[in-house]
Amino acid sequence: MAVGTIKRVIRDRGFGFILPEGTTEEVFFHSSAVESPTFDELNEGQQVEFETEPDPRQPRRSRAVHVRQVA
Repeated sequence: MAVGTIKRVIRDRGFGFILPEGTTEEVFFHSSAVESPTFDELNEGQQVEFETEPDPRQPRRSRAVHVRQVA
């Protein structure tokens, strides 16, 4: 499972971006991919763990799934 930092949360559109540790490329996540806490409770700068999978809308890009706050 990867670890990263929430870089941006766009609440009104229901998505955000995570900056994985050791990389400079942000990973997209949708509000439905957030497991704990809720999407509305996530804030920029929080550490999260997540998995990635290919984005079906853009196969060359990955998206984060199973997003959980690091305790």
